Amino acid sequence: MSRGDEEGDGNGAAGTAASGTVDADRPVVLVVDDEEMTTEAVALWLGDGYEVLTAYSGEAALETLDDRVDVVLLDRHMPGLSGSETLARIREREFDVRVAMLTAVDPELGVAEMPFDAYLLKPVDDDSLHETVERLCRLADYDDTVGELYAVAQKRAVLESEHPPGILEENEEYRTLVEEHERLQGETREVTGGMDWAGFERLVGDL
Repeated sequence: MSRGDEEGDGNGAAGTAASGTVDADRPVVLVVDDEEMTTEAVALWLGDGYEVLTAYSGEAALETLDDRVDVVLLDRHMPGLSGSETLARIREREFDVRVAMLTAVDPELGVAEMPFDAYLLKPVDDDSLHETVERLCRLADYDDTVGELYAVAQKRAVLESEHPPGILEENEEYRTLVEEHERLQGETREVTGGMDWAGFERLVGDL
């Protein structure tokens, strides 16, 4: 898959959380949030197991993002280029990266069509953050269909946790999401035949 060019149009700050270099033996996480304290706190939490890059705007994130990055943690509500717009540009440029929205914005029904892989609501605890990043990194070991299933299951789970069943059942986007979830579950059963089933269960849980 091709990578996007690394030219950006913003002027936000960006850099590593530690020495300014990336250890090729550890997964790389890019944390994007205009609140510097939040960004640095997340970088500190993850610093024991990952190489962490930081960016304080969507524009800076696009400048920083390259083929070293495995996971992006992306805030939705930022001045300038919003998190949703940044996500769209990441996908347009075909970066092969997993994206988790890390945000205080409650998930509206329209998130069913957003191309993220996970959705974490602030405030998030250290354990949940590590678990999500670890799972997103492990997706690289599986067929693309498994990654699609994980993303769809995450969207369905976050919507069902935030909206009553009656509202969801009337929403066409949610119904389409459920159909896609069921289709991918069927396809995944076929592609997981030769895989470590225990590992797969740890990855997707009961989704």
